[in-house]
Amino acid sequence: MTKKASASRGSASAGIVEAFFDMMSAERGASRNTLEAYRRDLLAFDAHLKGRSLRHATRDDIKRYLAVLTASGAAGSSQARRLSSLRQFYAFLYLEGHRANDPTTAVDAPRRAQTLPKVLSEGDVNRLIREASARKPRKNAAKKPEDEAPEKIRLRCILEILYASGLRISELATLPLAAVRRRDSFLLVRGKGGKERLAPLNPSASKAIADYLKVRDEFLPPGNRRDAERYLFPSRGAEGHLTRRRCHQLLKQLAVDAGIDPDKLSPHVLRHAFATHLVEGGADLRSVQSMLGHADISTTQIYTHVANERLKTVVESAHPLSRTRSGKRSG
Repeated sequence: MTKKASASRGSASAGIVEAFFDMMSAERGASRNTLEAYRRDLLAFDAHLKGRSLRHATRDDIKRYLAVLTASGAAGSSQARRLSSLRQFYAFLYLEGHRANDPTTAVDAPRRAQTLPKVLSEGDVNRLIREASARKPRKNAAKKPEDEAPEKIRLRCILEILYASGLRISELATLPLAAVRRRDSFLLVRGKGGKERLAPLNPSASKAIADYLKVRDEFLPPGNRRDAERYLFPSRGAEGHLTRRRCHQLLKQLAVDAGIDPDKLSPHVLRHAFATHLVEGGADLRSVQSMLGHADISTTQIYTHVANERLKTVVESAHPLSRTRSGKRSG
């Protein structure tokens, strides 16, 4: 049984589910990854119904499904995401007249534990940049220093862009070459839902891009495939651009070389560092929201909590009234 057939099992019209995906793609601009996530969530709920109609599922069906997820130990964030997928699907059925009601109304979303994102200190970021820029002679003295190797120049460019602009790794990996030909202090980025935004570049990132463009041709596949030509970070792989997985690997190795715990570093952690350091430096949340491409400012507000927690730690460790000596407050 194919995924499409499975997702439509029990429906009066096998095309309703696919009509939902067509709407999400055409009207909402949902990416392929987003559509696949919705498909997985609908398939999981369909499997829970055990042959009963996905189209005619009831509110109790959805509540029982969430109860099963809770009993299985699924995280609140995972449950909330699956419920969100069901809300989108059943809202579509209701608005298109395929149902007389929306069964997801009055179904409370599971509480999600608020976990503060991992954040690198400014000192850690500087160590990474120094390591990515360091001159290290190769064992074979006849070869160029390592910092002149195309791979290292590319890595420095990736690091500088992620920290300067706060891009998602998917946005960086698929960044078109045209995005850096504006020759100004911003990147034109196409984010979630196809929405465009301007992401900032500092002078250091702009220089890193200029240096990388001089060696970019080294990464083009044989035959100059058109799909690879259009990306800032082309690759010889099937996708035509640097993959997210490869980017993770490169950054992990950089962390090791810089003496930083590799578990502390990922492209998303650099995005968090970008936002947190901006908030700590006094940037207003609306500006940070715009630069990150967040649809809802409540998503951006997490960085005020991160900054406050870091400030609290500094005060507790440095303020004379917070420190204790021999079990007594100083002073």
